[in-house]
Amino acid sequence: MTEERLKRRLAAILAADVVGYSALMQQAEEATYAEFERLKREVIEPSLSRHDGRLIKTTGDGALAEFASPSAAVRCAVEIQGGIASGRSSLQLRIGVNLGEVIVGADGDLFGDGINIAVRLEGVADPGGILISEKVYSEVEGKLETGLEDRGEQQLKNISRPVRVYAVRAGAHSAPTGKLSAAPPLPISIAVLPFENMSGDPEQEYFADGMVEEIITALSRFKWLFVIDRHSSFTFKGKAVEIKEVRRRLGVRYVLEGSVRKASGKVRITGQLIDAVTGAHIWADRFERDLTDVFALQDEVTVAVVSAILPKVFETELAMATRRPPENPTAYDLLLRAMQKISLRSREGFAEAIRLAHRALDLNPGSVSAAQLAANGHLNNVLLGFSTDRQFDRNEAIRLARLALSLDENDERALGIVGLVTAFLIGDHETAIDFVDRAVTSNPNFPTAWNYRGWIYQFAGRHEEAILSFERAIRVSPLDHNSFAGIGYALIELRRFEEAVAVSKKALRQNSSDGIAFRGLAAALAHLGRDAEAREAVARTLEIDPAYTISGRINLRGQTTLKLLVEGLRKAGLPE
Repeated sequence: MTEERLKRRLAAILAADVVGYSALMQQAEEATYAEFERLKREVIEPSLSRHDGRLIKTTGDGALAEFASPSAAVRCAVEIQGGIASGRSSLQLRIGVNLGEVIVGADGDLFGDGINIAVRLEGVADPGGILISEKVYSEVEGKLETGLEDRGEQQLKNISRPVRVYAVRAGAHSAPTGKLSAAPPLPISIAVLPFENMSGDPEQEYFADGMVEEIITALSRFKWLFVIDRHSSFTFKGKAVEIKEVRRRLGVRYVLEGSVRKASGKVRITGQLIDAVTGAHIWADRFERDLTDVFALQDEVTVAVVSAILPKVFETELAMATRRPPENPTAYDLLLRAMQKISLRSREGFAEAIRLAHRALDLNPGSVSAAQLAANGHLNNVLLGFSTDRQFDRNEAIRLARLALSLDENDERALGIVGLVTAFLIGDHETAIDFVDRAVTSNPNFPTAWNYRGWIYQFAGRHEEAILSFERAIRVSPLDHNSFAGIGYALIELRRFEEAVAVSKKALRQNSSDGIAFRGLAAALAHLGRDAEAREAVARTLEIDPAYTISGRINLRGQTTLKLLVEGLRKAGLPE
């Protein structure tokens, strides 16, 4: 091909690369590969789409993209680094952005110094930072809500002339100057599948489920361990499980499965830990205790699992995490039944959960879990319109949430439920945000706290932050339909109605009876003028809860911030 026939054009180029990729691959090859694939899928590619970027190619540890304008490229870079800094990935990126002439290959690939300079800028950027060339700077100065720091002229590898470069400063999203250490190691990931009930009594199903939930909660307290939430793990309940399918859907390295047999005052647990990458069984054991020692049994299983994954590490933390059992095992039994009922999210389920949780609290007044569950039931009666006496449920939810916090002021469940009642029943969003921020700090692996945070930020009118919180919940619990529904509500308020339809449908694929998701779908469709589909979604909402009305929602404290949701529901025909 001659010089005259070469196709050239001016393009803004973004180059991104993972910090310390080779070292991370040596430490944890499969986990690092899986995390970068997830980062591309969930952060980089959606950001490119929002800013009209075109992905040119990806490498094992990086990506190259083209944009129509320098400002779009820099905004995309800031969004990507901001998403990572907010906790959406444990990796760090360096990003370089250049504006220059490129050669267009026959297959659409791009070549030339315009590309090379972007790649070299990425190579000398700070971990977590963004470097732009002087050409980009001249186009974006004064157009972006970011600071720009002059780094002077730099001689870039294999580039003949020095290039003046600028660092993008986007608040907490940019790294300080100077040499930084490589990104921290990726957390070890595990999913605990539902244990098989071997008792021969369907009524004992709650006990097996409750034991798994307790193990998940205990494992989640270890900040170095990435634990998939029960709502995602339990999608495999009652199914013949292929470990490779679990790995594909949940993105985990390890899978714990087992069985529970409860009879004659004793409980026996068998468990086996499987490497989801190789399929190898790396640990198996059997535990048997009297029912009076059920908490000690749960802790014994937890310690064995963690020790099997990472021998001899954090033994002190494991010992400190061992919890004291309640005085009365009947209280524990009631608590497990309440957990099962509240997960149904139905009028009858909440009523039974409240009854059981109150009985457990009577028997064990020091139980944070019992107080939190009872408060949750009363709160949801108000939020979902199930109350026969709204004022009573409101007062009980506030009283019990405060009781839970008084029992343990650092417990993420107590902090979360106090945050919810403070936002929705008292209307003090700023105080609620303080509580829920403390909850996610207390246990960053607890997806329910991130879900609570999402809803609280949502009703405070901070919809972008709400989406980030819901996405963090989904990261730990990939099949969390409630968080997908929450994202749908936020997208409606941001007028991104097509995206709201898509994410609401995703929530409904996870749970076809999710009334929250159906309402989000109905409102988004109504705003798009798809009236017939909107009316169908409203019909499904009323099948789930015939008594649901718009006034029942907007009369709740703080929920008037969802103005476009309410407007859409009216358009769709939901009863006033």
